[in-house]
Amino acid sequence: MSHTIKNILDFWFTKPISDHWFNSAPEIDQQMTDNYVATWESAKAGELDDWKSSADGCLALCILLDQLPLNMFRNSAKSFSTEQQSVKIVKHALEKGFDDEINNDRVAFLYMPLMHSENIDDQNLAIKCFEKAKLEGNLRFARHHRTIVEKFGRFPHRNKALGRISSDAEIEYLNSDAAFTG
Repeated sequence: MSHTIKNILDFWFTKPISDHWFNSAPEIDQQMTDNYVATWESAKAGELDDWKSSADGCLALCILLDQLPLNMFRNSAKSFSTEQQSVKIVKHALEKGFDDEINNDRVAFLYMPLMHSENIDDQNLAIKCFEKAKLEGNLRFARHHRTIVEKFGRFPHRNKALGRISSDAEIEYLNSDAAFTG
């Protein structure tokens, strides 16, 4: 099935999917894979780049390239494979002022690729974006994410999926009650 911007946004912002944004289940992950992996592949290949000409299109691309892979490819390197592509889309959207055209109940998903990035400059930009939109809950998480990247230069919970060796400090952190595990 060939999806449209509207299809992606309607899917992501309605129940039952909105109930599973940060607490998914295997059947939801499988539903996303079954229905959206081909569209994700098209976006990854740049075949949907014309969507970048609108605010909703940038938002849909960020959902496709940042959010859906986390579900579709959970616990694998592939889940992060289009993260930087989505960061570029966020920056494009910011340059165009598209974030000002997106309702506050949705704009967090435009900014989220910045918070998911292991680049400290992206982390700092995420905080600025969430502050600008006055999204206090997201801002709290963005600050927490930035603290992790400041401390380790990356997200230690990704190490296993990405085949990276964890440092002693990362192992200690991951075994602590304070660990962020994704």
